[in-house]
Amino acid sequence: MMKTAPLNLTREWDKTFPRSDKVNHSKVTFVNRYGITLAADMYEPKNKSGKLPAIAVCGPFGAVKEQCSGLYAQTMAERGFLTIAFDPSFTGESGGQPRYMASPDINTEDFQAAVDFLSVQENVDPERIGIIGICGWGGMALNVAALDTRIKATAVMTMYDMTRINAKGYFDSADSEEQRYEMKKSLNAQRIADYRSGEYKLGGGVVDPLPEDAPFFVKDYYDYYKTPRGYHKRSLNSNGGWNVIGCMSFINQPILQYSSEIRSAVLIVHGEKAHSCYFGRDAYADMVKDSKYADNKQLLIIPDAVHTDLYDGGAKKVIPFDKLDRFFAENLN
Repeated sequence: MMKTAPLNLTREWDKTFPRSDKVNHSKVTFVNRYGITLAADMYEPKNKSGKLPAIAVCGPFGAVKEQCSGLYAQTMAERGFLTIAFDPSFTGESGGQPRYMASPDINTEDFQAAVDFLSVQENVDPERIGIIGICGWGGMALNVAALDTRIKATAVMTMYDMTRINAKGYFDSADSEEQRYEMKKSLNAQRIADYRSGEYKLGGGVVDPLPEDAPFFVKDYYDYYKTPRGYHKRSLNSNGGWNVIGCMSFINQPILQYSSEIRSAVLIVHGEKAHSCYFGRDAYADMVKDSKYADNKQLLIIPDAVHTDLYDGGAKKVIPFDKLDRFFAENLN
C-alpha cells in the first residue's frame, strides 16, 4: 500500500449543498503515481451492504470537491453507489507543490489514482467502477476512459476539452499559428518573471466585479462561482484562479487522440444553450467516428440548459440524475 503524506483536512461540513441523511460521509486520502496525496470526500449509502459499485467524481476545472463534484457524489451515493469526490493535484485540500498548476498527464493520473483507491476498498466491487467528470474534468474523464481498462462506465457533464480551449481559445477564435505564438511568447516571459520573483503570479478567477458588457458565459460563471450559489473559499475560480502559466502544457498536448478506441460505456451530457456545447457534440462525434465500439456511447442534450445548470441543476434542477442512475446501474452490473 502506498503511504500518503498528511494533509490538513477540514472536518466540518463546508459544502455548497445540504448534507444528506441517507449517506455516511467521511474524509479519505490516496496517493497518485507521482507521490502526490489527494484528498476526497467519500459518500456511502446507509442501507447497502456487500460489494458495491463505485464512482469517482471530479470537476469542474478550477472548482473543489465541496462544490459540484460533491453534489454529484452525494446524490449518486443516495442511489446506492459508493462514491468519492476528490480535489485534483495542486488544488483544494489535495497535496502538490507549487499550488494551482494543471497538467494533462498528472490530472489524468489523478483519476486513475482514484480508481486505484476504490479498487482496494473492502466494500467495493473492483469490476464495477465508473467515473464522472464535470466541465474540464469531463474531457479529462474521456481521456482516462481511453487509458484505464478498469473503468466500466464514464459520464461526462457539460464538458470542456482543456487542450482545445488553451490552444485555440473560446469557440476556436484564436486558432492560428500566429496567435498561439504570441500566447506562448507571453507565457514564457511570465515564466522568467515568476522565476525572478520566486512566486507564481495568479491569473485571476472569475472576473469580479462583473462588467456590464461581459459575454453571457462569463455572467453564467459569475452567477455560480461568485455568489452564495456556488462560492467556496478554496475554489480557484471563486478566488484568484490558476497561475498564469498553470495550464501552459495543455497548449500542445491534445488529450482525446484515442477516444474512438474506448470500449466501455460513455454518456456525454450537455446543455443545449451552454456556450461549451460544441465541446460535447464534437467529442461525441470523434468518439463514435470509425469506432468499433459506438453501440454503448450516448449523447444527451438537455433542452434550454446553460453550462452551469449542470453544475448544481440550476433553477430548474436539470441534472438528469435518473438517467445517470440507469446508465451506471446498467453498465456497472
